[in-house]
Amino acid sequence: MDTFVIIIIAIALIYDFLNGMNDAANSVATIVATRVLSPFMAVVWAAFFNFAAYWLFGLHVANTMGKGIVQPGIVEPWFIFSALIGAALWVYLCTHFGLPISVSHSLIGGMVGPAFFVHGSDAVVASGIIKVSLFIVLSPLIGFILGYLMMILTKLILKKANPNRVDAWFRVLQLASSAFFSLGHGSNDAQKTMGIIAVLLFSTGYLGSEFYVPEWVVISCYVMIALGTLTGGWKVIKTMGVHLTDLKPVHGFCAETSGALTLAMSAFMGIPVSTTHTISGAIMGVGVTRRVSAVRWRVAQNIIGAWILTIPMTMLVSGLLYVIIHAIVY
Repeated sequence: MDTFVIIIIAIALIYDFLNGMNDAANSVATIVATRVLSPFMAVVWAAFFNFAAYWLFGLHVANTMGKGIVQPGIVEPWFIFSALIGAALWVYLCTHFGLPISVSHSLIGGMVGPAFFVHGSDAVVASGIIKVSLFIVLSPLIGFILGYLMMILTKLILKKANPNRVDAWFRVLQLASSAFFSLGHGSNDAQKTMGIIAVLLFSTGYLGSEFYVPEWVVISCYVMIALGTLTGGWKVIKTMGVHLTDLKPVHGFCAETSGALTLAMSAFMGIPVSTTHTISGAIMGVGVTRRVSAVRWRVAQNIIGAWILTIPMTMLVSGLLYVIIHAIVY
């Protein structure tokens, strides 16, 4: 295999590691905030179920990333290099400042930028971009609605129960909901890097005439995202689990279960959604069942602002980088 291709695959796996670091907050923020598990045990728990997704879900999202965002024919090693560098810089910057951004949309913006800046709008798969753009709005909205409804239903069912017993029950149930959400995270986020590596291999002739995702790529990406989660982005975890709203085990259970249901649906549909958007929406939905002011909307505004900037910023950085490289190399 060409040395440059190997280097780009290594960069992609490092990016997958950063993905796990930033998105660790999505899987463990509520379980840490409610003190069901210590921070270290929570990320170990999440990392295990990130990897366990390998045996439970198909590769629909990986195929969408490989064929459904930009035309595979324009992809070559420098294209993937530019996409990964642009996306990784944004992810690192946001993780450093504790902002839970969409790592998925960073990568999508990183791919669209080089395609659009150098090859024009025809190089972008419109149907794939429409699906992704639609779910930028829908995934947090669905998470919010499901979190709100599940919390209201839980309150109705348990309104006469002893509060101490309820807390004890949901401390156990939250282990299951956190595991469920981590499975959803692994099924969606690890697959985006798989798709990038697979389309790189396809474009350089290493997969033959038919696009597919090799087994070694699948395992490598699941291992790296699990290791990234194990490392944990602690500032992001604090933002999601402490600053956004106050959580008890019952709230954590409802938020995680709602987010996991949204992720599972999108994974089976092959839509690369943001786990960050989904769990943030679910946490807000759970929070407003107490009162609207229970959600710290200034924190929410900062998070949403980072969401809005993610695709344009990664498009700009990766696109300009590829324009420079394309002028020098070609």
